[in-house]
Formats: sequence, C-alpha cells, structure tokens
Amino acid sequence: MIEGVKHIVAVASGKGGVGKSTVTANLALAMAAEGYRVGILDADIYGPSQAQMLGVGEGVRPQAAGENRMYPLEAHGLQAMSMAFMVDVREPMVWRGPMVAGAFQQLLTQTQWDDLDFLFIDMPPGTGDIQLTLAQKVPVDGAVIVTTPQDIALLDARKGIEMFRKVNVPVFGVVENMSLHVCSNCGHGEPIFGEGGGERIANEYETRLLGRLPLALSIREQVDGGRPTVIAEPDGEVTATFRDMARQVAEQVQGQAAEGPSISFGD
Repeated sequence: MIEGVKHIVAVASGKGGVGKSTVTANLALAMAAEGYRVGILDADIYGPSQAQMLGVGEGVRPQAAGENRMYPLEAHGLQAMSMAFMVDVREPMVWRGPMVAGAFQQLLTQTQWDDLDFLFIDMPPGTGDIQLTLAQKVPVDGAVIVTTPQDIALLDARKGIEMFRKVNVPVFGVVENMSLHVCSNCGHGEPIFGEGGGERIANEYETRLLGRLPLALSIREQVDGGRPTVIAEPDGEVTATFRDMARQVAEQVQGQAAEGPSISFGD
C-alpha cells in the first residue's frame, strides 16, 4: 500500500481528447463533497493538466517533507501532485519511456499523502509504460474508463478495459462524456458523437455505465479557469451526475473491502 492512502482509483481512456482529466478533477471533487478525504495524482507526465484545472498558479512548488519526500499541494480541499508542480509547463518533456515511468513512480511514492480515503490517478491516454508501472507496483482498487460515444473512441476504450482486466484491476464502470449537445439558443439536444456507445461497451464487458455528461461550453470554461463544475455549480445538474458517480465508485470500493482481497499483482 501507499503510505497515507486507503484506496486508489485510476481514471483512464484508450485515447486522448475524451475529457478524462476533466472527469478526474470533477469526480475527485465530487468524492470530497461526499465527505471523503481525497487526493489527485496527475500521472500524465508529457501533458499534465491538473494544475491548471485545479487553479494552482504557475511556478507553485511543493514543500519538502524530509529527505526525498514532498507534501502535496492543496487545491479546492484536495491534496494534489503533478509533474506540472516540478517543471516549467511550457517546456516539453522530451523523455524516453523508462524516465517517464520513473518520474511517475517518484510522484506516487515520494508524496507525503495525509490520510486519504481515495487517491484518484489521472492516467495518460493509451496502454503503455505508466499503465504497466501502475498495475505492477500499486494496489489499485479499480479503474474508471472515460469515453465519448463515437465508434473510434469506443474502440480505444475497449483496449483500456482489456488492459485493466489483463492485470486483474476491476473496472468500476464507464463514463460517457460529450454524450449530448444542447443548443444554448433553442434548447434542442443533439447526440453529435452518436448515441448509446457507453451503454453498449458497459454491457459488453459486464461493467456499468456510471453516468453520461453533456457536451457543454460551461464544463470546458470552468475547468480551464481552475474552478471545475463541482466547485463552480455545486447545485447544478452536471455536479449531481458527478456526485452520483462518486457514490457508485465508493460503494464498489466498500463492496470489495467487505469481500476481502481478490487481486494479485505482478512484480
């Protein structure tokens, strides 16, 4: 186990651009709103985005916590750690795989988490080094897969689900993002990226559809401005969806704890 962390939930997607980081930030904030102590680890070494999404200023650095350890930063009541807190975010990380996996492991193991109920890990897209490192080195309770409804995104979401299955990490469910666009002028709803994809994939892999999120300008604006929807509109419909997802994740984690450990990990 990671010191100071009770449960770990990975939020992943097969491909980039489906809103995984936005979902991670809001899901973590929703879990905190449910009364849990929550942290968020941005594992996207090449393209960390949680610093901006959580409103952490450029150049803010973590404090040392003794030798080779550091305290996470606080943002909206969450404990947060990201590569963006270590480097100039305007500079590209031109690194090979082993360096990336090593950096991820350092962020994970050298952060002094303070009594977290849940640590959400915002995974980079794909099924590569970081995903393998996570599966082999960390006791992950389960994964949440984020997809959009179009076929090409679902194809990659399937790979994400299969990857977690291969390494014995339960998939808690699928989040279908950008599922419906509602016109701000006339209120007409249109499924721009197709319909029912999240449900189909959840049924196919015998997992659940945790929730559907609309394609909405406000969600993008709020997260870009460092105040995600759960903070910006605590009584709104989208926040209610995130709170419901958080409750479903918490229920599944608690259900597993009641059953006892059933997961084995490689070295």
